[in-house]
Amino acid sequence: MTWMNGEMMKTIVLAIFFATIGGTCLAQQPSLQRGCEDSALTQAELNKCASDRAKRADDDLKAAYASLLDAASDDKAAQLKFRALERAWLRFRDAYLAAAFPASDKQLTYGSMYPMEYDDLVEEITRQQIGCVLRLLKDYAGSK
Repeated sequence: MTWMNGEMMKTIVLAIFFATIGGTCLAQQPSLQRGCEDSALTQAELNKCASDRAKRADDDLKAAYASLLDAASDDKAAQLKFRALERAWLRFRDAYLAAAFPASDKQLTYGSMYPMEYDDLVEEITRQQIGCVLRLLKDYAGSK
């Protein structure tokens, strides 16, 4: 595999890891609010709804990581590992999204629904990661 650089290899290893860890943390987390779509009349409005949900999911993930770091406030080694997890997940997320929508001209290839589909996927995988982080928090707090 001499054609792969180190960063690409790390991303592939992380993708395989996250795809195979299984367990309840990867159970699909339903969106907290889907009502926006009920009143949306245009694709642009639907895109905005999806974008707002993805943003809320990202905010929820940040809060979950903050809770995890707070639980480990007296354990610097654990905090370093939790921060490394967050960085690795961000690399995985970005690589996954790039693989899910590989075309260079996204608008031409995927059409006007692309922003909505992209943000729907962002929300889905972010909510999965929230489940993973909350499970880690539960396990970590229970081991203290």
